[in-house]
Amino acid sequence: MANTPQAKKRIRRNTARTVVNTNRLSRIRTFIKKVEAAIEGGDKDVAASALKAAQPEMARGVARGVLHKNTVSRKMSRLTKRVAAL
Repeated sequence: MANTPQAKKRIRRNTARTVVNTNRLSRIRTFIKKVEAAIEGGDKDVAASALKAAQPEMARGVARGVLHKNTVSRKMSRLTKRVAAL
């Protein structure tokens, strides 16, 4: 258990940040699922617009430190390739 005031504050801060980051990650996953659902449905226009909406969210996740840069780059690349293949 934390003994110093600094360690106690760090625990409070980590708890608060975990909630924020979890919500952010969930939001990003939702955007990705919308793209994948559109791809499964075979609708290129919907998939392209969903991808266009998902890309800034994923980039924001990198900027906020929720996801690694290479992970997002890989996911964007694969989704883009799948949408283009429709």
